[in-house]
Amino acid sequence: MTTSVIYPQLLADIGGTNARFALETSSGMVEAIVIFACVEYPTLADAVRAYFAHPLAIAAGVAKVQQAGIAIANPVHSDIVQMTNHHWSFSITALQHEFALTTLHVINDFRALAMALPFLSPQQKYQVGGGVATNNTAIGLVGAGTGLGVSGLIPSGERWIALDSEGGHVSFSPANAREIIILQFAMKKFGHVSAERFMSGAGLQLIYQALSASTQDGINNIDTPEILRRGLTGECSICREVLECFCELLGSMASNLAVTLGAGGGIYIGGGIVPRLGQFFNDSGFRARFEHKGRLSHLLKQIPTFVITEPYPAFIGIAALLNQSAS
Repeated sequence: MTTSVIYPQLLADIGGTNARFALETSSGMVEAIVIFACVEYPTLADAVRAYFAHPLAIAAGVAKVQQAGIAIANPVHSDIVQMTNHHWSFSITALQHEFALTTLHVINDFRALAMALPFLSPQQKYQVGGGVATNNTAIGLVGAGTGLGVSGLIPSGERWIALDSEGGHVSFSPANAREIIILQFAMKKFGHVSAERFMSGAGLQLIYQALSASTQDGINNIDTPEILRRGLTGECSICREVLECFCELLGSMASNLAVTLGAGGGIYIGGGIVPRLGQFFNDSGFRARFEHKGRLSHLLKQIPTFVITEPYPAFIGIAALLNQSAS
């Protein structure tokens, strides 16, 4: 059963650190963006109530909200959602009832991000390397941040089907001697070494530790922001090698996703790390590794890769899902 779209619609993007809220006041018009620190609110419902009381939300008509969508950095498989990276736990139906919503969709954040991809303008993304997107074919998404998110979009007529995926937890597979070294180092710490172990904020530290341990310098524990800073400025040769290794690993991950999905529509790179790398990422071995696929290299050269630059893409995806559900 479908319903008509009633504006404004409440949009929320919930992570382990921040809860972001906004209103879609008309088609494609997102306003009243407010960010709350999750730690300041005992429950998600408390954060929602704080947003309903915020002057920006009130001015944009939050009192009229009947439909809402929430993207959350968590698997969503039942009515009860227990966050893995924060203490919040809630019932979807109870939340819907408390705020008198006729519609409430709660989905994984990367599924929401995937829904945004067809609607990103040239100003909200940029292309790295060659290739041209093919219409009406699958689109892939991979993003490194706190963890490694993976999703994809499958075309279905005039609609899109966004995939729930935990693809960041696939087993890591090295492609050269350096990557064998970091895998062997990680295997001493973890029973299973996933791709996320390296392609994430904590992963940058793990790569740094592995490469440091392979030299005579030993391990000097520094945090991820410092690895990024030293690597980008060229102050530390190991830090710069860490960033080079990370970009190449992400190229392999994106390439594997492309051939798995048949992603002729392109592969999009999200998450918080790559935008911070800036030109370094564009000049890195990411695209060369993406195309390095043996007998299928000719196919990968035809598939474009894009970096998402839009700061709030999840809002676009949640709104797309709500509007598609009502059509």
